[in-house]
Amino acid sequence: MNIYVGNLSYNMTEDGLKTMFSEFGKIETVKIIMDRFTGKAKGFGFIEMPDNSEADQAIKALNGKFIDGRNIKVNPASPGGKRSKNTFRRKRY
Repeated sequence: MNIYVGNLSYNMTEDGLKTMFSEFGKIETVKIIMDRFTGKAKGFGFIEMPDNSEADQAIKALNGKFIDGRNIKVNPASPGGKRSKNTFRRKRY
């Protein structure tokens, strides 16, 4: 299951996130999203856990937990997808 983790401290590392979730089971991947211009964390990331029951346990235990001065948000990730180039384009008048 792919898990969204939001409202992370900007100091959170992928290793720190992996450690936090590893107590609930096996972790396949950890990714903190970085700003491509500044190279700094954007405050959210994703965890991939192969066992859905372990992922559900992690979500229930960690959602709303106070970590590094913030209440993190943890829930199943919504399937994303490629956005159309025109999705955010505004009409000019």
